[in-house]
Amino acid sequence: MFKNVWVYAVVGGWPESLTVLEDALTAMPFVPGTAGQDKAVGWMPARGQAHGVMAESVNGQWMLRFMVETRQVPSSIIQRRVEEACEQIEATSGRKPGKKEKRDLKEEIKAALLPQAFPRQQSTWVWLDPVTHRLVLDTTSAARADDILTALVKLLDGFVAEPLNTATSPTVAMATWLAEQAAPAGFAIGKECELKSADESQAVVRYARHPLLTEEVQAHLAQGKQPTRLALQWDDRVNFVLTDALQLKKLAFEDSVLEQAKAQGQHADNFDGNVLMATAELGPLIGDLIDALDGLAPFGMAPAAPLPTGAASAPATGAGAAIRATPSATTTSNPTTAGRAGTPVTTSVDRGVTTRTLQSDETDTDPPF
Repeated sequence: MFKNVWVYAVVGGWPESLTVLEDALTAMPFVPGTAGQDKAVGWMPARGQAHGVMAESVNGQWMLRFMVETRQVPSSIIQRRVEEACEQIEATSGRKPGKKEKRDLKEEIKAALLPQAFPRQQSTWVWLDPVTHRLVLDTTSAARADDILTALVKLLDGFVAEPLNTATSPTVAMATWLAEQAAPAGFAIGKECELKSADESQAVVRYARHPLLTEEVQAHLAQGKQPTRLALQWDDRVNFVLTDALQLKKLAFEDSVLEQAKAQGQHADNFDGNVLMATAELGPLIGDLIDALDGLAPFGMAPAAPLPTGAASAPATGAGAAIRATPSATTTSNPTTAGRAGTPVTTSVDRGVTTRTLQSDETDTDPPF
């Protein structure tokens, strides 16, 4: 059900009951867009059944489903049509169209081609936890999160949600875990990581299916590179990649969790079973992750700042702004040591980003966690 997790704290306007929430959501049902409409959004029945309820409660947890439909015309096609139109104007009138006229042509051509574009629909799970008053989104897209939050603000009086703000930023915590070569209690470090320089070079090193508790990683940390994502495993039950924005990506449940759910009669195609498994596992995971980041900070207070160059092993303390992901790097880095002995490692450079990947052989069945 959930492949990603982005957690918000609802600090105002929590629905008084499931009935109040249902009534609010029915005011904005999803309706497919018209041929000339580039985007349509709305709520759909959580179970996917026609005429079903929008808000479902399973074991006291509220589950919603938000739908977005988009139509897109490839920019290359629009640009080509604009150039052709400009050439035609120049040939017939002897003048070159100005910037404003080109913009108008672009909009006209897009509107003319939009009905020919195929609509693309994508739904997103939205979980409201009445116990913790948290909102959990199955997305790491800022645009999708904004669509969902905007809809809830419009429908629920006084609704306010803020991203979780921890006392220690994920960047500082991940750097400390890697530097000390030890994950917090209940977690284990996996085999995927991205390190990014904070200086103007913005050098990036990415590891995939590669041991991270190595001298090479330590050297990168000592050079001032900061983790922006790190694979972790929680309680031998859930694998995920933590980002510097406190998002969880690539969620995957261990086989033991799936077998336990199956033994309890919860099947992959069963809505109630999926909700029970997802909320039962992710709820405690989120709580333990917050504890690992030294708890929640008061809203408006910045988490601990990233460490300065050469201080990757310092304690995760201090104050400052959390770091967000930046555009792709412009220069490469120089790893100091090779990968694990006897294991082939490939190094590729793409637009200034150095990616080092441990190549698995045919007998290597380990996941990248």
